[in-house]
Amino acid sequence: MTTRIICFDTETTGFDYAKGDRIIEIGAVEILDGKITDRIFHEYINPEGKIIPPSAYSVHKLSNEFLADKPAFAKVAPKLWEFFGEDSTIVAHNGSGFDFPFINYELTQLGLPAIPSARQLDSITLATGKVFGPKNYTLDSLAKWFEVSLATRADAHGALVDAEILAKVYLEIEKTDDKESVADIIAREQKELAAARRFGANFPRREFPVPNADMAAHKNFLELNVKDAIWREDSHSAEAKS
Repeated sequence: MTTRIICFDTETTGFDYAKGDRIIEIGAVEILDGKITDRIFHEYINPEGKIIPPSAYSVHKLSNEFLADKPAFAKVAPKLWEFFGEDSTIVAHNGSGFDFPFINYELTQLGLPAIPSARQLDSITLATGKVFGPKNYTLDSLAKWFEVSLATRADAHGALVDAEILAKVYLEIEKTDDKESVADIIAREQKELAAARRFGANFPRREFPVPNADMAAHKNFLELNVKDAIWREDSHSAEAKS
């Protein structure tokens, strides 16, 4: 049976579709039976009057002027659904927190079906259960961990570029051995640590003798700078005599 995965990413005017923010770029990449194909989907989208704030522009470098002659989401959506197909698993990074709610809102506003939750896969959720190296699970961190190049991103995020990076990261996550859970790893390491401990006479003692030259230099320093130091043997002797 053929397994079809679609990795996609969006760029938007902001973070809140409920306040009128719009999708302004969509990029998607096809993975078929574990291999990235040359089939892609990519569209820039006119935000239809929504002004792109400087904070958003600094991330993706997409301006209202550039998008003025691009199609509205209503024209793009049917082609996007055709690319998604009927039985593919659709992957987005931080999809459950951003991309899926955003794109589903746009789709349902047009009377089109939303992406079913059963077909949604958030690569952060997938990585959290299988990858224990990065300190966080941003796409950048995972790409660096798996040595996936970020060179194509240049100085700005782009939906298609990030979808291509995500596809490569997704395949690396899928190859990661997930037989051992985080709890299993912790339990194993604690067991190994306990087995390695030695107590009492069996404890491996190590000695670090101080070279004579260092001892002499230390004694000379004390003679010059510290008078009647309580830890010196001659100080104890003097106190005992007094």
